[in-house]
Amino acid sequence: MLYDIIILGGGPAGYTAAERAGVAGLNVLLIEKQALGGVCLNEGCIPTKTLLYSAKILDTIRSASKYAVFSNDASFDLAKMMTRKNKIIRKLVAGIKIKMRENNIAIVEGKGFISGKKNDIFSIICNGQTFFAKKLLICTGSLPVIPQIKGLHDVDFWTSKEALSASELPTNLIIIGGGVIGMEFASFFNSLDVKVSVIEMLDEIINGMDKELAAMLRTEYAKRGINFYLHSKVISVSNKDVVFENEEGKQISIQADKILLSVGRKPRTETFGLENLNLEKDAKGNIKVNNYMQTSIPDVYACGDVTGHSLLAHTASREAEVAVNHILGKSDEMSYQAIPAIVYTNPEIAGVGYTEEQLQKKGISYKCLKLPMAFSGRFVAENEGSNGVCKILIDENETIKGVHLLGNPSSEFITVATMAIEAKMNIEQWKRIVFPHPTVHEILKETLYI
Repeated sequence: MLYDIIILGGGPAGYTAAERAGVAGLNVLLIEKQALGGVCLNEGCIPTKTLLYSAKILDTIRSASKYAVFSNDASFDLAKMMTRKNKIIRKLVAGIKIKMRENNIAIVEGKGFISGKKNDIFSIICNGQTFFAKKLLICTGSLPVIPQIKGLHDVDFWTSKEALSASELPTNLIIIGGGVIGMEFASFFNSLDVKVSVIEMLDEIINGMDKELAAMLRTEYAKRGINFYLHSKVISVSNKDVVFENEEGKQISIQADKILLSVGRKPRTETFGLENLNLEKDAKGNIKVNNYMQTSIPDVYACGDVTGHSLLAHTASREAEVAVNHILGKSDEMSYQAIPAIVYTNPEIAGVGYTEEQLQKKGISYKCLKLPMAFSGRFVAENEGSNGVCKILIDENETIKGVHLLGNPSSEFITVATMAIEAKMNIEQWKRIVFPHPTVHEILKETLYI
Protein backbone atom coordinates (compact mmCIF):
# COMPACT_ATOMS: atom_id res chain seq x y z
CA MET A 1 0.00 0.00 0.00
CA LEU A 2 1.20 3.54 -0.76
CA TYR A 3 1.13 6.00 2.15
CA ASP A 4 1.55 9.75 2.13
CA ILE A 5 3.96 9.42 5.07
CA ILE A 6 5.68 6.53 6.82
CA ILE A 7 7.03 7.40 10.25
CA LEU A 8 9.79 5.32 11.84
CA GLY A 9 9.57 5.58 15.62
CA GLY A 10 6.57 6.15 17.89
CA GLY A 11 8.07 8.46 20.49
CA PRO A 12 7.04 12.11 21.08
CA ALA A 13 8.20 13.13 17.59
CA GLY A 14 6.67 10.13 15.85
CA TYR A 15 3.26 10.03 17.48
CA THR A 16 2.90 13.83 17.37
CA ALA A 17 3.71 13.85 13.65
CA ALA A 18 1.28 10.99 13.04
CA GLU A 19 -1.54 12.75 14.88
CA ARG A 20 -1.00 16.11 13.16
CA ALA A 21 -0.77 14.48 9.74
CA GLY A 22 -3.82 12.33 10.41
CA VAL A 23 -5.89 15.32 11.47
CA ALA A 24 -4.93 16.99 8.19
CA GLY A 25 -6.25 13.99 6.26
CA LEU A 26 -2.96 12.41 5.20
CA ASN A 27 -2.64 8.66 4.89
CA VAL A 28 -0.09 7.74 7.58
CA LEU A 29 1.72 4.59 8.70
CA LEU A 30 3.54 4.61 12.04
CA ILE A 31 6.11 1.85 12.67
CA GLU A 32 7.32 1.26 16.24
CA LYS A 33 9.40 -1.73 17.27
CA GLN A 34 8.68 -1.61 21.02
CA ALA A 35 5.96 0.51 22.60
CA LEU A 36 4.23 3.73 21.56
CA GLY A 37 5.54 6.69 23.50
CA GLY A 38 9.18 5.82 22.93
CA VAL A 39 11.87 6.25 25.55
CA CYS A 40 10.17 9.32 27.01
CA LEU A 41 6.98 7.59 28.02
CA ASN A 42 8.28 4.08 28.68
CA GLU A 43 11.85 4.48 29.95
CA GLY A 44 12.41 8.19 30.58
CA CYS A 45 10.39 11.31 31.28
CA ILE A 46 7.12 9.89 32.59
CA PRO A 47 8.38 6.98 34.73
CA THR A 48 11.15 9.14 36.17
CA LYS A 49 8.79 11.95 37.13
CA THR A 50 6.30 9.46 38.57
CA LEU A 51 8.94 8.05 40.91
CA LEU A 52 10.30 11.52 41.70
CA TYR A 53 6.82 12.64 42.74
CA SER A 54 6.59 9.74 45.18
CA ALA A 55 9.98 10.77 46.56
CA LYS A 56 8.83 14.39 46.80
CA ILE A 57 5.76 13.37 48.80
CA LEU A 58 8.04 11.38 51.10
CA ASP A 59 10.27 14.44 51.57
CA THR A 60 7.19 16.58 52.26
CA ILE A 61 5.82 14.23 54.91
CA ARG A 62 9.20 14.05 56.60
CA SER A 63 9.34 17.84 56.77
CA ALA A 64 5.64 18.34 57.61
CA SER A 65 6.41 19.64 61.11
CA LYS A 66 7.77 22.83 59.48
CA TYR A 67 4.19 23.51 58.44
CA ALA A 68 2.74 22.70 61.87
CA VAL A 69 1.51 19.32 60.65
CA PHE A 70 2.55 16.26 62.63
CA SER A 71 2.45 12.62 61.61
CA ASN A 72 4.08 9.30 62.36
CA ASP A 73 7.36 8.41 60.72
CA ALA A 74 6.96 8.24 56.95
CA SER A 75 7.75 5.00 55.14
CA PHE A 76 7.66 3.82 51.55
CA ASP A 77 7.18 0.68 49.49
CA LEU A 78 9.49 0.51 46.46
CA ALA A 79 7.54 -2.31 44.81
CA LYS A 80 4.29 -0.34 45.00
CA MET A 81 6.06 2.74 43.59
CA MET A 82 7.13 0.65 40.62
CA THR A 83 3.64 -0.81 40.22
CA ARG A 84 2.11 2.67 40.19
CA LYS A 85 4.71 3.81 37.65
CA ASN A 86 3.87 0.89 35.35
CA LYS A 87 0.15 1.59 35.68
CA ILE A 88 0.65 5.20 34.60
CA ILE A 89 2.76 4.12 31.62
CA ARG A 90 0.08 1.68 30.48
CA LYS A 91 -2.60 4.35 30.83
CA LEU A 92 -0.70 6.91 28.78
CA VAL A 93 0.33 4.41 26.09
CA ALA A 94 -3.33 3.44 25.78
CA GLY A 95 -4.18 7.13 25.38
CA ILE A 96 -1.76 7.46 22.46
CA LYS A 97 -3.26 4.37 20.81
CA ILE A 98 -6.71 5.93 21.10
CA LYS A 99 -5.47 9.15 19.46
CA MET A 100 -3.91 7.17 16.63
CA ARG A 101 -7.11 5.21 16.08
CA GLU A 102 -9.28 8.34 16.14
CA ASN A 103 -7.13 9.88 13.41
CA ASN A 104 -7.00 6.73 11.26
CA ILE A 105 -3.27 6.16 11.75
CA ALA A 106 -2.12 2.72 10.66
CA ILE A 107 0.27 1.21 13.21
CA VAL A 108 2.68 -1.66 12.65
CA GLU A 109 4.53 -3.11 15.64
CA GLY A 110 7.94 -4.25 14.52
CA LYS A 111 11.34 -3.10 13.34
CA GLY A 112 11.15 -1.10 10.14
CA PHE A 113 13.96 -1.28 7.61
CA ILE A 114 14.50 1.25 4.84
CA SER A 115 15.19 -0.80 1.72
CA GLY A 116 15.58 2.16 -0.62
CA LYS A 117 13.98 4.69 -2.93
CA LYS A 118 12.76 4.18 -6.50
CA ASN A 119 10.82 6.58 -8.72
CA ASP A 120 10.45 9.00 -5.78
CA ILE A 121 8.78 6.29 -3.66
CA PHE A 122 10.35 4.94 -0.45
CA SER A 123 10.07 1.27 0.45
CA ILE A 124 10.09 0.07 4.06
CA ILE A 125 10.18 -3.58 5.12
CA CYS A 126 8.63 -4.62 8.42
CA ASN A 127 7.55 -8.07 9.63
CA GLY A 128 8.16 -9.49 6.16
CA GLN A 129 5.89 -6.97 4.44
CA THR A 130 6.89 -4.07 2.21
CA PHE A 131 5.25 -0.68 2.62
CA PHE A 132 5.59 2.31 0.32
CA ALA A 133 5.51 6.07 0.99
CA LYS A 134 5.85 9.41 -0.75
CA LYS A 135 7.45 10.97 2.33
CA LEU A 136 9.57 9.45 5.08
CA LEU A 137 9.88 10.78 8.62
CA ILE A 138 12.70 9.41 10.80
CA CYS A 139 12.02 9.63 14.54
CA THR A 140 14.20 6.79 15.83
CA GLY A 141 15.39 8.59 18.96
CA SER A 142 18.58 7.92 20.88
CA LEU A 143 20.49 5.37 22.95
CA PRO A 144 22.50 5.67 26.17
CA VAL A 145 26.20 6.29 25.63
CA ILE A 146 28.27 3.43 27.06
CA PRO A 147 31.84 4.71 27.47
CA GLN A 148 34.97 2.57 27.31
CA ILE A 149 35.71 2.07 31.00
CA LYS A 150 37.92 -0.78 32.18
CA GLY A 151 35.86 -3.52 33.82
CA LEU A 152 32.49 -1.96 32.98
CA HIS A 153 31.19 -4.89 30.98
CA ASP A 154 32.14 -7.27 33.77
CA VAL A 155 29.73 -5.69 36.25
CA ASP A 156 25.94 -5.56 36.38
CA PHE A 157 25.59 -1.80 35.96
CA TRP A 158 22.40 0.20 35.49
CA THR A 159 21.44 2.67 32.82
CA SER A 160 18.32 4.77 33.37
CA LYS A 161 16.24 1.92 31.95
CA GLU A 162 17.30 -0.60 34.60
CA ALA A 163 17.18 1.97 37.41
CA LEU A 164 13.53 2.63 36.61
CA SER A 165 12.72 -1.03 37.24
CA ALA A 166 14.76 -1.57 40.40
CA SER A 167 13.34 -4.34 42.57
CA GLU A 168 15.48 -3.47 45.57
CA LEU A 169 17.54 -0.53 46.75
CA PRO A 170 21.33 -0.60 46.92
CA THR A 171 23.03 0.59 50.08
CA ASN A 172 25.58 2.59 48.14
CA LEU A 173 24.95 3.92 44.64
CA ILE A 174 27.58 5.54 42.45
CA ILE A 175 26.24 7.61 39.56
CA ILE A 176 28.73 8.18 36.77
CA GLY A 177 27.62 11.44 35.18
CA GLY A 178 26.08 14.47 36.89
CA GLY A 179 23.84 15.66 34.07
CA VAL A 180 20.06 16.04 34.14
CA ILE A 181 19.33 12.31 34.24
CA GLY A 182 22.07 11.63 36.76
CA MET A 183 20.86 14.33 39.13
CA GLU A 184 17.23 13.26 38.92
CA PHE A 185 18.19 9.72 39.92
CA ALA A 186 20.50 11.09 42.61
CA SER A 187 17.54 13.03 44.00
CA PHE A 188 15.22 9.99 43.90
CA PHE A 189 17.56 7.53 45.56
CA ASN A 190 18.74 10.08 48.12
CA SER A 191 15.13 10.58 49.22
CA LEU A 192 14.86 6.80 49.61
CA ASP A 193 17.84 6.81 52.03
CA VAL A 194 20.39 5.37 49.60
CA LYS A 195 23.94 6.67 50.04
CA VAL A 196 24.63 8.36 46.70
CA SER A 197 27.89 9.53 45.13
CA VAL A 198 28.04 11.44 41.83
CA ILE A 199 31.18 11.45 39.68
CA GLU A 200 31.29 14.15 37.00
CA MET A 201 34.09 14.93 34.52
CA LEU A 202 33.21 18.62 34.20
CA ASP A 203 33.64 21.38 36.78
CA GLU A 204 29.91 21.51 37.61
CA ILE A 205 26.81 19.33 37.46
CA ILE A 206 23.99 19.63 34.88
CA ASN A 207 26.12 21.05 32.08
CA GLY A 208 24.21 23.54 29.93
CA MET A 209 22.14 24.93 32.78
CA ASP A 210 23.04 28.14 34.61
CA LYS A 211 26.25 27.39 36.53
CA GLU A 212 25.44 29.51 39.55
CA LEU A 213 22.11 27.81 40.11
CA ALA A 214 23.61 24.38 39.40
CA ALA A 215 26.17 25.01 42.13
CA MET A 216 23.41 26.04 44.53
CA LEU A 217 21.50 22.83 43.74
CA ARG A 218 24.65 20.79 44.29
CA THR A 219 25.25 22.50 47.65
CA GLU A 220 21.69 21.68 48.72
CA TYR A 221 22.09 18.01 47.87
CA ALA A 222 25.51 17.86 49.50
CA LYS A 223 23.79 18.94 52.72
CA ARG A 224 21.43 15.99 52.25
CA GLY A 225 24.35 13.58 52.12
CA ILE A 226 25.19 13.20 48.43
CA ASN A 227 28.92 13.12 47.71
CA PHE A 228 30.03 14.97 44.58
CA TYR A 229 33.33 14.41 42.78
CA LEU A 230 33.81 17.04 40.08
CA HIS A 231 36.66 17.26 37.57
CA SER A 232 36.87 13.49 37.95
CA LYS A 233 37.33 10.80 35.29
CA VAL A 234 36.40 7.18 35.98
CA ILE A 235 39.36 4.88 35.25
CA SER A 236 37.96 1.45 36.12
CA VAL A 237 35.08 -0.31 37.84
CA SER A 238 34.55 -3.64 39.55
CA ASN A 239 31.83 -5.32 41.59
CA LYS A 240 33.23 -3.67 44.69
CA ASP A 241 34.47 -0.22 43.75
CA VAL A 242 34.91 2.57 41.24
CA VAL A 243 38.32 4.10 40.65
CA PHE A 244 38.53 7.63 39.32
CA GLU A 245 41.16 10.31 38.81
CA ASN A 246 40.50 13.75 40.29
CA GLU A 247 41.60 17.20 39.14
CA GLU A 248 45.02 16.83 40.77
CA GLY A 249 45.65 13.52 38.99
CA LYS A 250 45.19 11.48 42.15
CA GLN A 251 43.42 8.14 41.84
CA ILE A 252 40.61 7.57 44.34
CA SER A 253 38.60 4.42 44.97
CA ILE A 254 35.07 4.40 46.41
CA GLN A 255 32.83 1.43 47.09
CA ALA A 256 29.39 0.84 45.66
CA ASP A 257 26.73 -1.87 45.61
CA LYS A 258 25.43 -0.57 42.29
CA ILE A 259 26.68 1.68 39.48
CA LEU A 260 24.31 3.87 37.46
CA LEU A 261 25.79 5.00 34.16
CA SER A 262 24.44 8.34 32.98
CA VAL A 263 26.91 10.07 30.67
CA GLY A 264 24.64 11.09 27.82
CA ARG A 265 22.81 9.72 24.79
CA LYS A 266 23.62 9.25 21.11
CA PRO A 267 21.40 9.19 18.00
CA ARG A 268 19.87 5.85 16.97
CA THR A 269 20.95 5.69 13.33
CA GLU A 270 21.94 2.07 12.84
CA THR A 271 20.23 -1.25 11.99
CA PHE A 272 17.19 0.22 10.21
CA GLY A 273 18.63 0.80 6.74
CA LEU A 274 19.53 4.46 6.98
CA GLU A 275 22.69 3.73 5.00
CA ASN A 276 20.48 2.99 1.98
CA LEU A 277 19.54 6.66 1.83
CA ASN A 278 23.04 8.04 2.39
CA LEU A 279 21.75 11.04 4.35
CA GLU A 280 24.17 13.74 5.38
CA LYS A 281 25.25 13.64 9.04
CA ASP A 282 27.25 15.94 11.28
CA ALA A 283 30.52 15.08 13.03
CA LYS A 284 28.67 13.49 15.95
CA GLY A 285 26.56 11.24 13.76
CA ASN A 286 23.35 13.25 14.04
CA ILE A 287 21.17 13.51 10.93
CA LYS A 288 21.49 17.00 9.46
CA VAL A 289 18.25 18.90 8.92
CA ASN A 290 17.21 22.40 7.84
CA ASN A 291 14.70 24.72 9.52
CA TYR A 292 11.85 22.66 8.07
CA MET A 293 13.30 19.39 9.43
CA GLN A 294 14.21 18.23 5.92
CA THR A 295 17.31 16.08 5.55
CA SER A 296 19.71 16.16 2.60
CA ILE A 297 16.96 14.26 0.71
CA PRO A 298 14.01 16.72 0.53
CA ASP A 299 11.31 14.05 0.91
CA VAL A 300 12.97 12.62 4.02
CA TYR A 301 12.44 14.44 7.32
CA ALA A 302 14.02 13.77 10.71
CA CYS A 303 12.82 14.88 14.14
CA GLY A 304 13.72 14.36 17.77
CA ASP A 305 16.91 13.04 19.34
CA VAL A 306 18.20 11.66 16.04
CA THR A 307 18.89 15.24 14.89
CA GLY A 308 20.93 16.04 18.01
CA HIS A 309 19.61 19.59 18.33
CA SER A 310 17.91 19.15 21.67
CA LEU A 311 17.34 15.78 23.33
CA LEU A 312 14.06 16.82 24.89
CA ALA A 313 10.57 15.45 24.29
CA HIS A 314 8.97 18.86 23.88
CA THR A 315 11.55 19.83 21.28
CA ALA A 316 10.84 16.61 19.41
CA SER A 317 7.10 17.31 19.41
CA ARG A 318 7.58 20.82 18.04
CA GLU A 319 9.99 19.57 15.35
CA ALA A 320 7.34 17.04 14.31
CA GLU A 321 4.76 19.82 13.93
CA VAL A 322 7.17 21.81 11.76
CA ALA A 323 7.90 18.79 9.55
CA VAL A 324 4.22 17.99 9.01
CA ASN A 325 3.36 21.64 8.36
CA HIS A 326 6.06 21.79 5.70
CA ILE A 327 4.72 18.64 4.07
CA LEU A 328 1.26 20.26 4.08
CA GLY A 329 2.62 23.44 2.54
CA LYS A 330 1.99 25.58 5.62
CA SER A 331 4.35 28.39 6.57
CA ASP A 332 6.35 27.26 9.60
CA GLU A 333 9.94 26.67 10.63
CA MET A 334 11.82 25.45 13.68
CA SER A 335 13.25 27.89 16.21
CA TYR A 336 15.58 26.82 19.00
CA GLN A 337 15.96 30.22 20.67
CA ALA A 338 13.48 29.42 23.44
CA ILE A 339 13.66 25.73 24.37
CA PRO A 340 12.99 25.33 28.10
CA ALA A 341 15.03 22.82 30.07
CA ILE A 342 14.08 21.45 33.48
CA VAL A 343 15.72 19.28 36.12
CA TYR A 344 12.99 17.67 38.24
CA THR A 345 14.97 17.50 41.44
CA ASN A 346 13.58 18.82 44.72
CA PRO A 347 13.96 21.80 44.43
CA GLU A 348 13.49 22.04 40.68
CA ILE A 349 15.78 24.01 38.42
CA ALA A 350 14.58 25.40 35.10
CA GLY A 351 16.00 27.60 32.39
CA VAL A 352 15.28 28.94 28.93
CA GLY A 353 17.29 31.02 26.49
CA TYR A 354 20.92 31.92 27.01
CA THR A 355 22.87 31.29 30.21
CA GLU A 356 25.45 33.81 31.41
CA GLU A 357 28.21 31.46 30.26
CA GLN A 358 26.75 31.26 26.75
CA LEU A 359 26.37 35.03 26.48
CA GLN A 360 29.95 35.52 27.62
CA LYS A 361 31.22 32.98 25.11
CA LYS A 362 29.35 34.73 22.28
CA GLY A 363 30.61 38.13 23.41
CA ILE A 364 27.06 39.45 23.90
CA SER A 365 26.84 42.33 26.37
CA TYR A 366 24.19 41.67 29.01
CA LYS A 367 22.85 42.61 32.42
CA CYS A 368 21.78 40.15 35.08
CA LEU A 369 18.66 40.85 37.15
CA LYS A 370 18.52 38.52 40.14
CA LEU A 371 16.15 38.14 43.07
CA PRO A 372 15.65 35.49 45.78
CA MET A 373 12.47 33.45 45.44
CA ALA A 374 11.59 34.65 48.94
CA PHE A 375 10.28 37.86 47.34
CA SER A 376 7.28 35.76 46.29
CA GLY A 377 4.83 35.42 49.16
CA ARG A 378 3.43 32.19 47.73
CA PHE A 379 6.92 30.69 47.57
CA VAL A 380 7.58 31.53 51.21
CA ALA A 381 4.23 30.06 52.25
CA GLU A 382 4.85 26.76 50.47
CA ASN A 383 8.63 26.34 50.79
CA GLU A 384 9.40 26.81 54.47
CA GLY A 385 13.11 27.19 55.08
CA SER A 386 13.99 26.81 51.40
CA ASN A 387 16.02 29.14 49.24
CA GLY A 388 15.57 29.85 45.56
CA VAL A 389 16.64 32.30 42.89
CA CYS A 390 15.13 33.97 39.84
CA LYS A 391 17.64 35.26 37.31
CA ILE A 392 16.71 37.25 34.20
CA LEU A 393 19.32 38.14 31.59
CA ILE A 394 18.76 41.12 29.29
CA ASP A 395 20.81 42.60 26.46
CA GLU A 396 21.73 46.23 25.75
CA ASN A 397 18.23 46.86 24.38
CA GLU A 398 16.68 45.34 27.53
CA THR A 399 15.37 42.40 25.49
CA ILE A 400 14.93 39.20 27.48
CA LYS A 401 17.72 36.77 26.52
CA GLY A 402 17.52 34.16 29.27
CA VAL A 403 15.59 33.23 32.41
CA HIS A 404 16.83 30.76 35.02
CA LEU A 405 15.01 29.56 38.13
CA LEU A 406 15.83 27.51 41.20
CA GLY A 407 12.94 26.58 43.45
CA ASN A 408 9.58 24.82 43.32
CA PRO A 409 7.55 24.81 41.14
CA SER A 410 9.85 26.29 38.49
CA SER A 411 8.79 23.69 35.94
CA GLU A 412 5.22 24.98 36.01
CA PHE A 413 5.96 28.59 35.07
CA ILE A 414 9.13 28.52 32.94
CA THR A 415 6.72 28.64 29.97
CA VAL A 416 5.92 32.26 30.84
CA ALA A 417 9.59 33.10 30.27
CA THR A 418 9.72 30.90 27.17
CA MET A 419 6.93 32.92 25.57
CA ALA A 420 8.66 36.20 26.44
CA ILE A 421 11.91 35.10 24.81
CA GLU A 422 10.23 33.61 21.73
CA ALA A 423 8.30 36.87 21.28
CA LYS A 424 11.53 38.88 21.76
CA MET A 425 9.88 40.92 24.50
CA ASN A 426 11.78 43.63 26.36
CA ILE A 427 11.46 44.57 30.01
CA GLU A 428 8.84 47.27 29.51
CA GLN A 429 6.61 44.97 27.45
CA TRP A 430 6.85 42.22 30.04
CA LYS A 431 6.10 44.59 32.89
CA ARG A 432 2.72 45.34 31.34
CA ILE A 433 1.62 41.71 31.70
CA VAL A 434 -0.66 41.19 34.70
CA PHE A 435 0.52 38.34 36.94
CA PRO A 436 -2.07 36.78 39.29
CA HIS A 437 -1.47 37.15 43.02
CA PRO A 438 -0.44 35.24 45.02
CA THR A 439 1.58 32.99 42.73
CA VAL A 440 5.18 31.89 42.73
CA HIS A 441 5.68 33.10 39.17
CA GLU A 442 5.12 36.70 40.31
CA ILE A 443 8.84 36.50 41.07
CA LEU A 444 9.44 37.04 37.35
CA LYS A 445 7.77 40.44 37.39
CA GLU A 446 9.40 41.41 40.69
CA THR A 447 12.81 40.65 39.26
CA LEU A 448 12.20 42.97 36.32
CA TYR A 449 12.18 45.93 38.71
CA ILE A 450 15.66 45.28 40.11
